[in-house]
Amino acid sequence: MADAKVIPFDEDRPRRRMPRRVRSVPAAEQVAQEPAAQEPVAPAPEPAPAERGDGWDRRIAGGLAFLRRRVTGEYEVDDFGYDKELTDQVLMSLIRPLYDKYFRVEVKGIENIPAKGGALIVANHSGTLPLDGLMLQVAVHDHHPAERHLRLLAADLVFMLPVVNELARKAGHTLACAEDAQRLLEAGELVGVMPEGFKGIGKPFGDRYKLQRFGRGGFVSTALRAGTPIVPCSIVGAEEIYPMVGNAKTLARLLGIPYFPITPTFPWLGPLGAVPLPTKWTIQFGEPIPTDGYAAEAAEDPMLMFNLTDQVREQIQHTLYKLLVQRRSVFF
Repeated sequence: MADAKVIPFDEDRPRRRMPRRVRSVPAAEQVAQEPAAQEPVAPAPEPAPAERGDGWDRRIAGGLAFLRRRVTGEYEVDDFGYDKELTDQVLMSLIRPLYDKYFRVEVKGIENIPAKGGALIVANHSGTLPLDGLMLQVAVHDHHPAERHLRLLAADLVFMLPVVNELARKAGHTLACAEDAQRLLEAGELVGVMPEGFKGIGKPFGDRYKLQRFGRGGFVSTALRAGTPIVPCSIVGAEEIYPMVGNAKTLARLLGIPYFPITPTFPWLGPLGAVPLPTKWTIQFGEPIPTDGYAAEAAEDPMLMFNLTDQVREQIQHTLYKLLVQRRSVFF
């Protein structure tokens, strides 16, 4: 505990000095000549000790406690493997500099995400590598007043890669299937889906910001069954981080991946070519589309699913065009 500063009451109190009598002076004149009594003046407070050391002490103590829980296993994960503590303290901290300083993401319409309860966020997908999903996760957590966590639905390939699989599970991502998505929505979670899939992130640079097919509308059916709103989301800036000018399809088949990108820097510059360009991003969340007003059997109506899917897609595409018109530059 920091030492308390004690201010003495009697020490250093200025004492009244009686004037030396030289001659007899009438009482009234004497009072006029006497110096006025001075009020005691407290010494100036010393500057407070720097709290920098205390801040570092708290950080070190928190870090040691975190490591102890990691070693002893005293931490919690949910049924999907989501580790909230690891995500907040480690994974988000690693992604945040890229979000804040490198891509300088601007977020609009965060108020369209409900403060509580389940909701399905549907976004466009682009960028050759799925960095847009990570930036979307940080945007929701850091800008929403309730600091909500976004549980992204990922493709099978994500959970086939050794290290990526574990990190994705810990960060709250899960397999893109209707059953898992419905369980999360009914549990009151925010779920994120990018229906374009590999067709979106693997499209050539010439087709940037042109939405690909949204599949069969499975995400709409899931939202209808859970009775949760659908929040369209438009992301501008991700298309230019790796301008994909070619696709080595033969090499992609040999490696068992959907595409092998060729960009102006990759593979020509080797590992340096994997560094994304520092584009300026904007993420805008649109007005939610409610689904709780439909009957229970609505999830089996193909025409309704088609109409709602088209409505979400058109809203995202329209917002993309609007943001592109407003954008001053790709990088600023």
